This record gives sequence, C-alpha cells and structure tokens, in this order.
Amino acid sequence: MFYLFLAEGFEETEALATLDVMRRARLNVQTVGVTGVYVTGSHGVTVKPDIDLTDVVYDGLEGVVLPGGMPGTINLGSNEAVLKCVSYCFENKKITAAICAAPSILGKLGFLAGRNATCFPGFESELKGALCTGAHVETDEHVITSKGAGCAIEFGHAIVALALGKADADRVIEEMQCL
Repeated sequence: MFYLFLAEGFEETEALATLDVMRRARLNVQTVGVTGVYVTGSHGVTVKPDIDLTDVVYDGLEGVVLPGGMPGTINLGSNEAVLKCVSYCFENKKITAAICAAPSILGKLGFLAGRNATCFPGFESELKGALCTGAHVETDEHVITSKGAGCAIEFGHAIVALALGKADADRVIEEMQCL
C-alpha cells in the first residue's frame, strides 16, 4: 500500500498525474485526506480522498508520496500524523517520495543529508545537507524527489520503477504516449 497525502492547497497536477501513473501500474495507492473529507488544491480543484488520516495503517505500507503546492506543503509539514508516517517509511527504507516544495519536508527532517535531491527552484536551502541537482527527478536509494508539476509523469514513472522495475514503469508511460 502507498499513501498519497492531500492537504488543503496541494498542487493538483503533481498529485493527480502521479496517482494516475501509479494506478495504471496497478500499485495499491490510496489518497489520504489530511485537512478534511474534501480537499481543495492550489488551483481550485476539489477532490474527495479515498481515506482519512485516522485510517492510515503501517502494516503492508510500501511508501508515501507528498505532492507540493502552497499552502499544501506547509499543511503537510505541520501535521504530526503525516510526519510520523513519512518518518516510518524513511526509517524502514520504504519509498519516500516528494515533489516541488514538498522535498523541503524531507529536508527539515534531515532525510536528504548526503543525498542527490531536487525541488522547485527557490526551495534548495530547505533541503538540509542535500546535493541539489536541479534535475527533473532524483532517485537516491528509496528517496525520490522531483522539481514540479511539469515533471509529475516522470515522478510517477520513478516511483513505479522503484516499486516494480523500470520495464513496468516504461510500459505504463509508453501506453500513455509519453515515450
């Protein structure tokens, strides 16, 4: 099971394109509402998450995905239950993925120190100890970071590649006409 956290002000493309790629690959992924039964993104798109934070379980957890956006990133980073789940995944070498401004959450937790990482331009100083590359997507062991909305399909591809292998990930985005 993967959890993709949604907090008020999330970046819609980063969340929904990533979710779409993951589900096309048949990964078991659920969206988690952090700030309510319905969550509105930074561009006014409202979605109903699959589950609430109170439904999060760690048994069988394969990874977490943090979309960026403002104030979505701030809302994710200030929620203790989200931080606990992210910490669990990182510490247990589960896939820990963040895009746009959300890698700043991983940076503040000290999870990017000594790792290659990327983020939305201007957030580099919050990636404490990271080797900021400016690439669209960086995978460093079980940690995946990405630059922003325009990289969401590539970000989803990286998650699927780490979870299932590059061949399966390539097949998914080829079927989407991205290769």
